[in-house]
Amino acid sequence: MKFMKLGSKPDSFQTDGDHIRYVATELATDIVVNVGDVKFYCHKFPLLSKSARLQKLVATSNDENGDELHIQDIPGGPGAFEICAKFCYGMTVTLNAYNVVAARCAAEYLEMYETVEKGNLIYKIDVFLNSSIFRSWKDSITVLQSTKSLLPWSEELKVVSRSLDSIASKASIDTSMVEWSYTYNRKKLPSENGNSPQWNGVRKQQTVPKDWWVEDLCELRIDLFKRVITTIKTKGRVSGDVIGEALNAYTMRRLPGFSKGMIPNNDIIKYRSLVETIVWLLPAEKGTVSCSFLLRLLRAAILLDCGETERNELMRRISQQLPEATMTDLLIRAPAGEATIYDVDIVHNLVASFMTHISQTDPVKKEFLESTRSPKFGPDASKVLVAKLIDGYLAEIARDPNLPVSKFVNLAEIVSSVSRPSHDGLYRGIDMYLKEHPGISKSERKRICRLMDCKKLSAKACMHAVQNERLPLRVVVQVLFFEQARATTSSGSSTPDLPGSVRALLSGGSHGSSRSTTTNTEEDWDSVPTAEDIKALKGELTTLRLSGETNRNGMAKTDIERVAASRMKGLAMSKIFSKLKSSKERNGEISSSDTSESPEETKSTPSVSRKHSLS
Repeated sequence: MKFMKLGSKPDSFQTDGDHIRYVATELATDIVVNVGDVKFYCHKFPLLSKSARLQKLVATSNDENGDELHIQDIPGGPGAFEICAKFCYGMTVTLNAYNVVAARCAAEYLEMYETVEKGNLIYKIDVFLNSSIFRSWKDSITVLQSTKSLLPWSEELKVVSRSLDSIASKASIDTSMVEWSYTYNRKKLPSENGNSPQWNGVRKQQTVPKDWWVEDLCELRIDLFKRVITTIKTKGRVSGDVIGEALNAYTMRRLPGFSKGMIPNNDIIKYRSLVETIVWLLPAEKGTVSCSFLLRLLRAAILLDCGETERNELMRRISQQLPEATMTDLLIRAPAGEATIYDVDIVHNLVASFMTHISQTDPVKKEFLESTRSPKFGPDASKVLVAKLIDGYLAEIARDPNLPVSKFVNLAEIVSSVSRPSHDGLYRGIDMYLKEHPGISKSERKRICRLMDCKKLSAKACMHAVQNERLPLRVVVQVLFFEQARATTSSGSSTPDLPGSVRALLSGGSHGSSRSTTTNTEEDWDSVPTAEDIKALKGELTTLRLSGETNRNGMAKTDIERVAASRMKGLAMSKIFSKLKSSKERNGEISSSDTSESPEETKSTPSVSRKHSLS
């Protein structure tokens, strides 16, 4: 830290209690200066010889009170006045970054100009500021911090603006020119203090990082930090990435619990102002701060009830960088009073805004982005990343027992048009929702399962799905068919479409049947299969696989489709007859001969059907 000593005489100021200061000399004092609640017993000559203001006060005071002055509004208070008084006496006084601003403002108040006496205090302080203080990085920050309590004097004397310019200029220079100890908080590297086992005794010049100044500015109050960052941005020599790192570091330091998504309950107004200021300072360039940081800012803005403008700005920025987000980032707690655990509506709006932004991107600009940026962040790749992100998010929010079907489906449908190679993530979300919400209706279960493309499930997911008793029968049949069809392909990388007749059957159609039978078949397909149903379906599709092998030996494709449709339909009809029988038993309409049929005979229907279809 830089300092300057003024005067050469010994310090003769003495203290008598907390409120009396006096000069201990053989000559009796002849003036009392009241500064706040402190009385200074001094001599007129040294004070009036350097202060034009004290001259005026003595000249205008009454004869009775000419020996006592009152200056209650002097900046810096008794401490600053004592520095000025000691300078008037020629006593030794030390100025540094902590007291120089107060002394400068007090000297201005006392009008200690060159016109009063050459080499007066104002001149000497200005020389010290320009030659030492504003050339030091640390001292410039200390001086700026001290100006807060001395407003408006420090502002009018341009101490604040000169401090800002000094800090911004130093933060903007090329790092190769940084020669000072550049941070209060950085721990020394082993090679810097000679403790490194690889150190050979030759001290190498350390490379200074571009963000060397970031940690030091975290010590500033938010209003001063805002002015420093604004001044740095105005100079235009610091990249947006470094500005973004400064904002991130400051928020992490000054907002307790920010990294954990928690905000302290005390001093809400202070923290709200901080978040709104950080949002205002965000660089205009996209990608200068991480999407994770923006989402944490949004979470804090919601908890602190920040303005609509700040929240909308964060939503806009996040939607443009959504492919960079993680599932954990999106888990924003719902406001107090909401039934759901997480705020799904915000995520829905973010994804909708992202999809709109991608669709509105100019084709020429889109082609340029694809050619200049990594393929990972191209428009199409970005949509796939967001789709996978939402798949994982759906699996997490599906655990919420109060999450409505509509919110789950609406969010999934936004990315349903995105062609992604695998639907395993979406299947996990659907399975979790069905598990946590067993009481939903058949139509809701059907609506959820329609989101998934069975052809895009991996072998592992298919193995789980065919044993999943929470899925409708229609979905289980589709998964089984595609799994068997995949097994019959030579390459194993592509899956053929369902045969036309099977597709019609799975979509609810029933060829050559009455309306009531069609309705019952539709309801049966949407019902949840039992373990016996799944076992029977596996048996039927195993036979289909054998039929596929026959196809390679010459059987026509239409024959295979007819066989597949026949067996699927046979199994479905057996379930219908079983349900009709159960319904009649409940209504007391079944005859004694009908009731004598054993469950084993009923269960054998699929195998009978299989025998007829093979003949």
